[in-house]
Amino acid sequence: MFATEIDRKIYAEELSPRLPEKILDSHVHIWSKKDFPAGFSFPAKDCCNRFGGEFTIPQWREIMAELLPEQQVFLNCFGTPHAAADRTQLPAGAGENDFVNLLISPDDPAEKVEELLDAGGAVGVKPYLNYAAQVFGKKDNDVEIFDMLSKEQLAMLNRKKMAVTLHIPRSARFADPVNQKQMIELCETYPDIRIIFAHIGRAYYMRNIRESNIDDFVRFPNVYFDTAMLNHEGILNYTFDHFPAERILFGSDSPIALLRGKSVEINNQYAYLMAEDYEIGTVIKDTCNMVKFTTFFYEQLRAVINTVPAGQLENVFYNNANKLFRSIKAK
Repeated sequence: MFATEIDRKIYAEELSPRLPEKILDSHVHIWSKKDFPAGFSFPAKDCCNRFGGEFTIPQWREIMAELLPEQQVFLNCFGTPHAAADRTQLPAGAGENDFVNLLISPDDPAEKVEELLDAGGAVGVKPYLNYAAQVFGKKDNDVEIFDMLSKEQLAMLNRKKMAVTLHIPRSARFADPVNQKQMIELCETYPDIRIIFAHIGRAYYMRNIRESNIDDFVRFPNVYFDTAMLNHEGILNYTFDHFPAERILFGSDSPIALLRGKSVEINNQYAYLMAEDYEIGTVIKDTCNMVKFTTFFYEQLRAVINTVPAGQLENVFYNNANKLFRSIKAK
């Protein structure tokens, strides 16, 4: 059993009465031990160990059946961006109404990427700053958006009208002027790529979203934001006030989101309060269990439910993502 007594109480009292019948989680990481070399293991406190060193679609389905027993739940997924993982492997086990994406490094030949996308029926790609840092010999925080994908890859993705789920780089994230300029340039230069800025541009605290240029993206019909790992109602309210809800996608960032904790803002910073002894970034641990936590996943559901504009609940949780990914898959 994954769900605790606290989880079941929260679901019955807060979530079940308000959640829609269908949910499409647009940001899930799925991988198997077979994606790694023989003998590979994660460091002891890596959160991947919480799920036995792999997180497969059957595992995800089993947990969703406990956490969302009354909902039909679907996913859009990618692998885990570890340097040792085989990027050519698409997540296995997706159903007819699920969607998969390919991990991509800027030195992957565009022709090979296109072959893998077509062979696996993928809807898009997910680049990562650690891949770009390795290719260009940069520190992670020095990577720029146009380091993360080659011009040849971008041209191919634009021609095929695919999705790019982009975890933007640099320490200031959405408030960074270099990011802001390049995000706009990306949208203007490649108008047929469906660009999904993950984690609302990694804007995890209010100053970061207030100093963003989110209003500038309203004019680009190819731009979307996902809500992965966001449980800050102020940030979600700001996003819904400044960007069309019809292009906001619910995402969780599972399996990290299935750990027990809550992200909080502290003095124009953010941190993860956690009840489990795993490393996931800036974390404050309550390993003595003084506080009874639910999952980051439930905290995200609470926050989105409390902030989504009237009439947009089904769209944000299901329709927006389903329409987007199904239109790509149909091509």
